[in-house]
Formats: sequence, C-alpha cells, structure tokens
Amino acid sequence: MDHGMSGHDMNDHDMPQPPPSSSSSHMHTMMHMTLYWGKDAIILFSGWPGMNTTNYIISLIIVFIVALLVELFSRCGFIKDGRNDTVSALFLTLLHALRMGLAYLLMLALMSFNGGIFIAVVAGHAVGFFVFGTRVFGLGPKSSRDPNLPPMSC
Repeated sequence: MDHGMSGHDMNDHDMPQPPPSSSSSHMHTMMHMTLYWGKDAIILFSGWPGMNTTNYIISLIIVFIVALLVELFSRCGFIKDGRNDTVSALFLTLLHALRMGLAYLLMLALMSFNGGIFIAVVAGHAVGFFVFGTRVFGLGPKSSRDPNLPPMSC
C-alpha cells in the first residue's frame, strides 16, 4: 500500500523548504493572524514600516488622516443647489470612487492585525465623524437625521 500522499509517512525532507537566504542578516517576517501590539508590522507594502519606529509612527498618522478623509468625503456636501446635474453626478461618482478606494486601503491596513493601526483607523473615523458628521463645528449635516446612519433606537 502506498502511503506517499496520505501524510502518514511523510518525513521532513518531503516537505517543501523555503529557499536558503542569500544573507544571514535577512529576516523572514511572519504575517500575523491575531491582533498584536508592536511596531514590527507590514502595512500595505512589503518592508513598510519595517522595524523603524519613525516609519511606524508615520504609518499611524497616515492611516488616521486617511480615515478622517473617508469621513470628510462621506459627510460633506460638495455639490451646491443649481449646479449642472450631469457634472454633479460625475463629480459625486469620482468622489465615491475615491472614498471607496481609501476605505479599502484602510481595510487592507487593518489586515496587518496591528493594534496601533486599528486604534489609529478607529480614532480617525471617530474624529472625522465628530468634525464632519455632527454640527459642532457647523460642518455637519443640516438636518438632525444623517442619512448615512440608521436610527439609534433600542
């Protein structure tokens, strides 16, 4: 009976091995599948931010700003009454595409499972909603009901 493919008789030499590193200083970065804390993350691009604390802080600031922009694009009325309907529709379509692209980039950044990135994204959305989604600074929706949010009734 052949057990070669059943997995019962497989030895370590039967398993595929990673190629040998050309340098002893080359580090293999593991992709995390659970939430973790620390600056050693891979966010959107291979090698970014690496092990550099400054780059990690820059990454936190960037994802915060991108989340803030998503809220800005979601909540501010850029189209004034009396504009050409076709031009307004094209502008809103481009704005929607930009907002969705940024939102998907944030989702991909969150897939790093880094706790700091998670907090920066949530904080960016919260501050963005506070500034652009409420009437505190006069930038929020004119009506008391925001069409982007379901009613909060228990």
